[in-house]
Amino acid sequence: MPDFTSTEMARRIEELYGALLVDLQAHAQDQPPGMLAALLGMHDALALAERSITFHRDRLAQLITPERQIGAHEVSHVLDGARRLAEAVAVRDTQAASAQAVLHSLGRADAPATPPAPVPAMPAPAPRAAGAAPSR
Repeated sequence: MPDFTSTEMARRIEELYGALLVDLQAHAQDQPPGMLAALLGMHDALALAERSITFHRDRLAQLITPERQIGAHEVSHVLDGARRLAEAVAVRDTQAASAQAVLHSLGRADAPATPPAPVPAMPAPAPRAAGAAPSR
C-alpha cells in the first residue's frame, strides 16, 4: 500500500465534499462538530506529523554531515533526533492509517433521484346491501 499523505487526504476530502479544503475549513468553523470537522482535524494532525518528520530528518542530517566531528556531546543529540524522527514516523503512520480507513468508508452522496410517482389507491369495495340474503 503506498503512503497516504496529507496531500492525498486533502484531495479525497475535497472530492468527497465537492469544495476546496480552504472553503471547507471556513465552513466547518461555523458548524457544530461533525464528520467534516473530524476529517479536517485528522488532516491537520497528519500534516503536522509530516512537517515534524521533515524537520527531524533535516536536523539529523545536519548533525551527521561527514565534515562534522561527532563527540560525546553530539551523540546525545543524534540519538535524540533519531528518537524524535521515529516517533514522528509512528504518529504519521497511525494518523494516515486511521484517516485512510475513515475516508475509505465514506462515499459522496448521489443527488437525490426524482421521487417515484405515488401508487394510485385501490377503490374501496362496494358495501353489501343490508337486506340481501346470501344465495345458495
